[in-house]
Amino acid sequence: MRVPLSWLAEYVELVPGTTPEDVHAALVRVGLEEEDVHTFELSGPIVVGEVLEFVEEPQSNGKTIRWCQVRVAPDGETAADGGDAVHGIVCGARNFYVGDKVVVTLPGAVLPGPFPIAARKTYGHVSDGMIASARELGLGDDHEGILRLSTLGIDAPVGSDAIALLGLNDAAVEINVTPDRGYAFSIRGVAREYAHATGARFRDPVEQTAPVDASGDGFSVEIRDDAPIRGRVGSAVFATRIVRDVDPARPTPAWMVARLKLAGIRSLSLLVDITNYVMLELGQPIHGYDLDLLRGGIVVRRATPGEKLVTLDGKERTLDVEDLVVTDDRGPIGLGGVMGGSETEIGDSTRNVLIEAANWDPVSIARTARRHKLPSEAAKRYERGVDPEIAATAVSRVAQLMVDLAGGTADVGGSLIHEAPARTAILLPDGYVSGLIGIEYRDEEVHDALAEIGGVVTRVDGGFEVVPPSWRPDLTGRAELAEEVARLAGYHRIPSVLPVAPPGRGLTRSQRIRRRVADTLAAAGSTEVLSFPFVTEAENATYGSADGAPVASVRLANALDANTALLRRSLLPGLVAAAKRNRSRGLVDVSIFELGSVFLPEVDRTYGTTELPVGDARPSDAVLETLQAGIPPQPRHVGVLIVGDVVTKQPGQAAVTAGIVDALDAVRRIALAVGAEIEVVQGAHQALHPGRTAELRVAGRPVGYAGELLPTLAEESDLPRVVAVAELDLDAVIGLTDPGLEAGRIGTYPAATQDLSLMVAIDVPAAAVAAAVRDGAGELLEHLELVDDYRGQGVPVGAKSLTFALRFRAEDRTLTAAEASEAKLAGAAVAAECAGAAIRD
Repeated sequence: MRVPLSWLAEYVELVPGTTPEDVHAALVRVGLEEEDVHTFELSGPIVVGEVLEFVEEPQSNGKTIRWCQVRVAPDGETAADGGDAVHGIVCGARNFYVGDKVVVTLPGAVLPGPFPIAARKTYGHVSDGMIASARELGLGDDHEGILRLSTLGIDAPVGSDAIALLGLNDAAVEINVTPDRGYAFSIRGVAREYAHATGARFRDPVEQTAPVDASGDGFSVEIRDDAPIRGRVGSAVFATRIVRDVDPARPTPAWMVARLKLAGIRSLSLLVDITNYVMLELGQPIHGYDLDLLRGGIVVRRATPGEKLVTLDGKERTLDVEDLVVTDDRGPIGLGGVMGGSETEIGDSTRNVLIEAANWDPVSIARTARRHKLPSEAAKRYERGVDPEIAATAVSRVAQLMVDLAGGTADVGGSLIHEAPARTAILLPDGYVSGLIGIEYRDEEVHDALAEIGGVVTRVDGGFEVVPPSWRPDLTGRAELAEEVARLAGYHRIPSVLPVAPPGRGLTRSQRIRRRVADTLAAAGSTEVLSFPFVTEAENATYGSADGAPVASVRLANALDANTALLRRSLLPGLVAAAKRNRSRGLVDVSIFELGSVFLPEVDRTYGTTELPVGDARPSDAVLETLQAGIPPQPRHVGVLIVGDVVTKQPGQAAVTAGIVDALDAVRRIALAVGAEIEVVQGAHQALHPGRTAELRVAGRPVGYAGELLPTLAEESDLPRVVAVAELDLDAVIGLTDPGLEAGRIGTYPAATQDLSLMVAIDVPAAAVAAAVRDGAGELLEHLELVDDYRGQGVPVGAKSLTFALRFRAEDRTLTAAEASEAKLAGAAVAAECAGAAIRD
């Protein structure tokens, strides 16, 4: 929210000499975040000038310029730049006439850019200044011609300071408005907060305008909401007022243009500018209809399936049944609380205006704005909550300005529907604020703070009964009231105390292991990433199920993007998206990993709870158990993706492209970090390449997969055909690993090494043969490693030769060759029995 200081000063007393920095400092004390300071970034001398005469001079480049004589000071006086009263100025614009009052930037002035002005020779003349356009002054985007003061309704003496005349000496402070402080999206709200911070007297603009009188025959309005969301009607307040015989061609006053510009809103036309001005002033969005284009009365309702509306931005929108619409006899004419329709738009031919101010349900407006991707200024305020008591005042304020500035005549009466629910009193027990905040507050301080924010505070037995003000929908409980007391009394009173960690605690075993896994992968050259947990239905169906069986997913009730409205069942979609994004930016060799939760609800089971506990006290164990039971399983996984070259091409070294071997290497590093024994067996996953997929097991239980991404999936994400990936259920791996497992003793006696070549059927997994040899060889076998897988000449068709390197060692003696051979043959015998293996000659 941008707040011009001159506007702020109308409703709260600013000490002379108050700077934007002073205002920021005061607002920070009451919890509003400082953002920036905005000015017009110009300096004088910039004065009012009168065009005395000009000569049009065609140029060789086809352009015609005007050599102008402009009076910039009264007769007999020196100009503001120290020069003569009449200046010769070259101007390329042709939209002014002799006798026009214009804005002249004299030598020494600086315009936004910065663009310094100096006397310079051009087109055969010395131009002693410049006649400025609105855009050059920073007042708007109009650069078709120079700014004629008559178009702004200004007739000031020649030589007057144009900076002050046009309000260009003003400045605006910008603050960040958090979602719970929607009232601060108005000059009214910020002025009140400044008064809280400084003690300055606040003048409520709502009290300076009489609300609309609904006793007369007002415009017909009806609210029909047959499908309220969460039991709340879409609009409980609707006020209208009619102003007739306005002149839409009248210019917007310079002071209003300047304030709107500083507030971040572009001046469009007088009638539209007035509605925007009142919205910024009071925080109540306003919409104006061309009364002569309306057909019949107004009905507020939910949209019907298939209804369409062309909004003010010229786009046709298909409406949803949850959308609130304003309709007349022809159908929708506005998207309630978000944007009006083009059919009843105020334009150059408008003579009679229907002014509307309503109060819309925040949830409905937020959903509609996101559904149609329309983050309008009105929606931004409605979704945070607008004061339901000011609609009638707001339409009267707009009518007053249209009468004063556009020459209209306001109807005596109007229409008003006001069915907003009464505000509920909150009981604030004695001592509660002090107990929650941690410092002592007197009863008088509590009472005065809550009364100062606009609450109705009544003393009752054991505490205070507080009715929050209508503009503070965020005050729903006693904890929020306590926060207001702390805020107004001053956060500086709350001491900064560093809590002492209780002894005997620290990271849990799972936390230590997860950190060790992350450190291990990072040390191996991978980069940790953090991706959004939101995915599409197709991604969950593809990556979240190994065999393609239907899966259940957690669907977000209020998704940021309707296309990614599910919580992930796998980390791989996020890793694939991260790899795609990095490769699109030229990083072709990527090794990334992520540790994060996945969400695995069970099919045909409903999760959730109907009642959430109050947040001002720790819930009981029974409540926590109920909440926990309503949460689907959320195990922590670790995912790895490697694409590109793991060894880059260099002299004497060919490039080595990542593949399943690298995915399995990452798995081995994870196993080492956890202290787990991970078994690798042939597997299958619908998202991974057939034949290049490994199932990962711990203690016989599947805990994940490793392999290469299916080439078609890789191609869809603009990745190479070979993408190595791995994903493990890290919680399961940790849980299946013996926490008391110790490293084996290092043998001191010499080892005996032998090789064993076995022929087996080609479809027998090497891991199964290795397991059989390990079981048969017994305790003397210290290490076994597959070193060759041969299929070719000398091996029968349909068979393969597997060669294992074996290392034997005894703890108490030096092994003989016979003992090692005996153990090897025992392993081969078990392999023959279990896997049909035969020793290769």
